[in-house]
Amino acid sequence: MKRRKLAFVLAGGGARGALQVGALRALLDAGIYPDLLVGTSVGAVNAAFLAVHGFSAEGLEKLEASWRQAAQADLLPANATWLTVRVLFNRLRTHPYNRMREFFIEQGVSPDLRFADLPGPPVVLVSADLNTYQPVYYGPRPEQSVLEGVTASTALPPWVHPLETGGHFLMDGGVVSNLPIEPAILHGATEIIALGLSNPAAIDIDAYGFGPFWAKLLTTIEERQIYMERALAEARGVPLQLIDLATDPPVPIWDFSHTEAMFAEGYVQAAAALQSRSAKTKPPETLWQHLRRLARRRA
Repeated sequence: MKRRKLAFVLAGGGARGALQVGALRALLDAGIYPDLLVGTSVGAVNAAFLAVHGFSAEGLEKLEASWRQAAQADLLPANATWLTVRVLFNRLRTHPYNRMREFFIEQGVSPDLRFADLPGPPVVLVSADLNTYQPVYYGPRPEQSVLEGVTASTALPPWVHPLETGGHFLMDGGVVSNLPIEPAILHGATEIIALGLSNPAAIDIDAYGFGPFWAKLLTTIEERQIYMERALAEARGVPLQLIDLATDPPVPIWDFSHTEAMFAEGYVQAAAALQSRSAKTKPPETLWQHLRRLARRRA
């Protein structure tokens, strides 16, 4: 009989990743622990952090503290259009890659840390190789660098340049799998709880211009990816619970100012989803239980 392997799948979504932190605490409070963590982009950051510090109350407290520091560090400057122009003309004095890399090191992901050294649950981080047009997975090989894996999975232009290493040209894993259900299945998951961060309803379909066009294009690709990966889980018979975490109004991926509120919102949304899940999976009432319940009511 195949051993049960529950994977937590953590989507990409920039600053909205704070919702996942709250949701993860709800999972912990419900007594649900992962056998595998799979993450893309900010989901990779959350997954790697828990693999370093453990999926525990203490580990989540450290993750929350790290997010508060990220909110102060302005890791993703809001002026993305101007930043893009400066990147295109190679006029950035401070390489964004170095900024993110230094932050990860400050949070305990040292350059010499290997996946074999991690005390927490096994982890798979997803990146995209623009040279081979394929996903690249960090974590399955114990000798791989955790810092390189996190950096590659979060390399999102214009904020962070793609990472060139070993003939690969690596960037944010959301290019190939922003909600990495397929990678979880490929690495042995028999059951999945996925914490999504997409919010397509937030896009104004009547808006025009470069910004709205780009948002619609990326969302179309992302939603199609999610549809196909959910279909794969169904075809493979892998139970999947997708908890779509969202804010109203939507929070841009670079806006870390709502971190505390998103901790709370993520917890509430995940707790509600888990309660609904529990109700759906509750075993049917036996005749004896039914009669006892009726007797209590009459009393």
